[in-house]
Amino acid sequence: MDYDDDTPDVTGMTDETDRSAAPSGDAVVQGGLTDAEKRQNVIRLAFGGNAERFDDFCRLIRQEIPPGTAVILRGSAVTGVRWRDGAPFDADGPGTSDLDLTLVGDAVIGLFTVTGFFVPGLHTRPVSDDDPDIAPDLIPLRETLMTLTGRPVNIQASRELVIQFRGGMLDQPYLTLIAKSDNA
Repeated sequence: MDYDDDTPDVTGMTDETDRSAAPSGDAVVQGGLTDAEKRQNVIRLAFGGNAERFDDFCRLIRQEIPPGTAVILRGSAVTGVRWRDGAPFDADGPGTSDLDLTLVGDAVIGLFTVTGFFVPGLHTRPVSDDDPDIAPDLIPLRETLMTLTGRPVNIQASRELVIQFRGGMLDQPYLTLIAKSDNA
């Protein structure tokens, strides 16, 4: 693709909310990271420093998700380290760390089979190589995203309550790629 300075911000976030600290200079910190730091980590680690590939990733997701769906990215691509053992992103070699994509909303919960839930109706297991049949309609998107990134992409769905609990109460960092209001 050919990119120029007029490429739209496909994340649906304004520069102030997604790309840097809040306008007042008071950056919101989650898990010890500002949104700007989380975004920088994702672009550097998962997209080799290529912001255009990151924008393509967001654009592809936006084209495929139901209206009213928010999209977040969690995990070592955001933090730089695996939560389980503290190993750095891609510690096992280039392209070995996965991207943990969570779709947030009512419509995406309905894309998962009854056996695809950790908590029925609230929080799904991720569509992955280990569990590809729990959300068949998401397989084409997952395959496209894996081709673009050159790494595994796992997709799960949650209700907003789960994300608020994990991000707010447990302070688990995530990067909002597409806000629900931007995809209504």
